[in-house]
Amino acid sequence: MLVIWHRRVVDELEDRMSDGVIIYYQSFDFFPERWFDIVFVLRTDNTNLYNRLERRGYTGKKLQDNVQCEIFQTIYEEAMEAYKEEIVHQLPSNTPEDMESNLEQIVQWIEQWMKDNN
Repeated sequence: MLVIWHRRVVDELEDRMSDGVIIYYQSFDFFPERWFDIVFVLRTDNTNLYNRLERRGYTGKKLQDNVQCEIFQTIYEEAMEAYKEEIVHQLPSNTPEDMESNLEQIVQWIEQWMKDNN
């Protein structure tokens, strides 16, 4: 069933991807590489992550699995396996300042990409 659902997501987004879309998702294995010019993986310190998830009500296995995923860089590794190494970038996401800096970097990248491709 998961494969069918993933195909439906890809089918639904296919026509929209040429318009320049930002996708926020926590898995990479089913999105076609041709869709992306750049991939950003947000990383956070395990203590920060634990506290954030705890505040959101995560407990037990769900909390442990998410922290363990960050420890083992699971999302980053999946991105590196799914896409060309040169388009995958890690950004720190520990503080509000990090998030602001990330936004600035992403906006700068988009502006440069638009200049180079229009």
